[in-house]
Amino acid sequence: MSDYSGYNEAVQTIKAAILRSQYQAAKGANEVQLGLYYSVGAYVSANTRNGFWGTGALKVISDQLQRELPGLRGFSERNLKYMRTFFEEWSDARLRSSDGANSALASAELLAGGTHAIRHLQLPNCDGFPYDEFVSIGFTHHRQILTSVKNMEERLFYIHLCAQEHYSVDALKHAVREDVYHHQGELPNNFMKAMPASQQALRAISLFKDEYLLDFINVEELGVRDAADVDERVVEQAIVYNVKDFIMAFGRDFTFVGSQYRLDAFGEDQFIDLLFFNRELN
Repeated sequence: MSDYSGYNEAVQTIKAAILRSQYQAAKGANEVQLGLYYSVGAYVSANTRNGFWGTGALKVISDQLQRELPGLRGFSERNLKYMRTFFEEWSDARLRSSDGANSALASAELLAGGTHAIRHLQLPNCDGFPYDEFVSIGFTHHRQILTSVKNMEERLFYIHLCAQEHYSVDALKHAVREDVYHHQGELPNNFMKAMPASQQALRAISLFKDEYLLDFINVEELGVRDAADVDERVVEQAIVYNVKDFIMAFGRDFTFVGSQYRLDAFGEDQFIDLLFFNRELN
């Protein structure tokens, strides 16, 4: 019989490679998503700030997006406003001009042309905008920084800190509360370098755990966008909910494991709604 204990090094090497690749994939998706949010923010800004859309327009738009793209997340009325702020705080001045018609036209062209405009972000009096770090942190991090930090140099500092140390959103909030910007000399040196490679990669991936990186792609709903299929899924969810509620009424003797529960049967994945009957026989 083979001794498998000697393969641990191989497992750890492959594991580290997988985690690094997952981080690169997440970072790439994050860049695309930030570009999307930036261009949507430009479009929303031009049409709301210049009075082209009436009161309540963002809620109407958000609700209709949810209907036309079932399963979409991240485009609530509140998030559309956050996208507007994201654009306005980092945008090129020409897209925020006093000429409302030209501004709206420019923003529509930006949105139609793709999300690449964010690649050209530049700030006045900033020698070399830290673009790679900018797209290395999630939208939730950016939102937190824009909300709680007003000084531009300080904002760039926290972007750098999050990108280099892979801060979670909670860690970022704590750093801002502790005013780390004004206590930079007290920061630990080479903290990330002291961690094993796989742990660094895992920490980096967790940077995006609060983001909707793939939800705006709507992979689950591709091919099931017509009304009949969507209605069928809604009916299924309603039935499962009512069955679960009915079962729970019997008390602790029953356990509802879940809807679409995964089982590996003879090497093939099967998905069922699973219920256990736990009553002990006397």
